Amino acid sequence: MSSTKEPIFTDTIPGASHWSMVVPKGHTVKFTDVEGGANLSVLFYNPKNLLERYNAPDTLKCQHTFKLSTGNCLYSDMGRIFASVVRDDTGWIDTVCGVSNKQKVAGKWGARDYQNARNLWMQNGYDALLVEVAKYGLGKRDLAANLNLFSKVATDAEGNFIFSEGHSKAGDSIELRVEMETLIVLTSCPHPLNPAEEYPFKPVDIAVSKAEEMTADDVCLNSCEENGRGFENNRRYLVA
Repeated sequence: MSSTKEPIFTDTIPGASHWSMVVPKGHTVKFTDVEGGANLSVLFYNPKNLLERYNAPDTLKCQHTFKLSTGNCLYSDMGRIFASVVRDDTGWIDTVCGVSNKQKVAGKWGARDYQNARNLWMQNGYDALLVEVAKYGLGKRDLAANLNLFSKVATDAEGNFIFSEGHSKAGDSIELRVEMETLIVLTSCPHPLNPAEEYPFKPVDIAVSKAEEMTADDVCLNSCEENGRGFENNRRYLVA
């Protein structure tokens, strides 16, 4: 399923950081948890029309799921597929818990700013995403519901969210196959429900490679009928 080709771009995203890149169709982006316990809060936009962005409700309801993993697709609000999950070593990607904000981080771990702590400051996911999307002329109104890669949040019998500690192990990878040119925006700030006593600085490796051609038996294409329609929407959008 995942790409076996040599990466054409690699980098490491430190903990409490943010990153973005426009990735062309036909490439994979592989994220690897370096130490275990990482979190990546991720958003997707169409760089040619930034009003088109990741739509969490459509992604979940059309695939009849609360979580995402291998075989699932990530939909835009235009019914197209930004990317397919072709590998997920963790088996569960959180889709509903959003990101931390300044108040939550300060209340849990205290306040530490960049001016005094430099790279050991305790950034929050909301502000980190705002800084990154501002590079493309976007702002608060453009932050949609995000994914939290490497994090698992289930529910108990009463419907309360339960954060799964130790869900992602060192070396676990999640690989996305990009199905249309996509602006990927992310932050490596901790998950808002992370109960760690100390602010977790967890790095993630990134590798971009050329993707293998999708075949008729592709697991993402065939995991549900709606995905077939989503790929057809992409074909019509991308036709020359």
